Formats: sequence, structure tokens, C-alpha cells
Amino acid sequence: MFMGGLLLFAAVIAWGTAVGISPHGTSTAQGTEHVRSTVVTMLRNSAIITLALAALSAWLLFPARRPRKPLRDWAILAVLAALVLSCLYQLIWLRTAL
Repeated sequence: MFMGGLLLFAAVIAWGTAVGISPHGTSTAQGTEHVRSTVVTMLRNSAIITLALAALSAWLLFPARRPRKPLRDWAILAVLAALVLSCLYQLIWLRTAL
């Protein structure tokens, strides 16, 4: 349980870092086109790592024995769904942006 929560927290941090530097909606300043491939590579790797961390934390946080109150499960599922959907969107957006 502890390790799953820690990995979910790491996934949220990796996701937040990628969202914070994402170039959605901003125009590129002149003279900075040379860093575009580096940013795309970093965002792609961050999305893949976030998906891997989310999958591993989901595996650790949902044991075979279920608790009596599923509210915690629904909250974790909501966080995992938001992470996975935004990472998949990021990967698709990066593919179409270049």
C-alpha cells in the first residue's frame, strides 16, 4: 500500500512537470526552434514514464482483497484515469505537432 501510494505520487510529480513545460497554446519565439526536438523528446519520455508509474502503482494499490469502503478506490481510479488520459493525449499531440 505504501509503495503504491509513493509510486502514484511520483507519477503525479512526473505528470505535473511535463504539463508545466508543455508548449500547448504558446507560440515559439524566434531563435528557439533548435530546442524543439529536445522538448518533444523530454515530453514523450515523461509521458511514457508517467504511464509506467501509473500502471505499477495501480497494480500495487489494488490487491485481491477489497476494502469495505470503495471511496478510496474511486478516488485512486479518478487520479489514474486523469493521468493516463492526459498522457495519451500528450503522446498523440506530440505526434501531430511535428
